[in-house]
Amino acid sequence: MTITVHIPTALRRHTEDTAKFACAAADLNDLFSQLDQKFPALKPHLRDEQGQIRRFLNVYVNEEDIRFLGGPSYAFQDGDEVLLVPSIAGGC
Repeated sequence: MTITVHIPTALRRHTEDTAKFACAAADLNDLFSQLDQKFPALKPHLRDEQGQIRRFLNVYVNEEDIRFLGGPSYAFQDGDEVLLVPSIAGGC
């Protein structure tokens, strides 16, 4: 089973400019563990000190917010497309 993780430009400085990452992850926790190993600099941008998903990180699976699919316990399916989207604030 393979899923593809799309990494947005805002996070690519932590992934050596990698835009896509393919892996076999069972759920979000497994995915984050694999990303932690492959891209250690990305780790603090995914989870907080308690190991929970960062408040301002949105995760989409096949363009659907993972919160509406069961949250972190959602079991990835073969071919799933995962998008990590950090909330960005600012401006005037």
